[in-house]
Amino acid sequence: QVQLVESGGGLVQPGGSLRLSCAASGFTFSDYAMSWYRQAPGKGRELVASITGTGRNTNYADSVKGRFTISRDNAKTTIYLQMNSLKPEDTAVYYCKREGLYRVWGQGTLVTVSS
Repeated sequence: QVQLVESGGGLVQPGGSLRLSCAASGFTFSDYAMSWYRQAPGKGRELVASITGTGRNTNYADSVKGRFTISRDNAKTTIYLQMNSLKPEDTAVYYCKREGLYRVWGQGTLVTVSS
């Protein structure tokens, strides 16, 4: 059974940091590019960052460049999103996604940036 499980969300003050994890199972992890998306209250889902199967190439939304870092550990079948210098506008539910012909989404983890 293909499954993605996110963790690491929570409440953080502006300027703080969080690290999200997404544990994958049920498929050959290194064969797939993976992405992080987010959906803020009242808004559509947007791409935050993506990473190729080998981890050599990454892509970021302009709004998070220089603050967020996507990475993966293929041995642990997990991707990560290190989020630094967080802003209130980063508040959203964060989802990981398996890219490809048959896309798979995790259930999401809530990140709230507030003082």
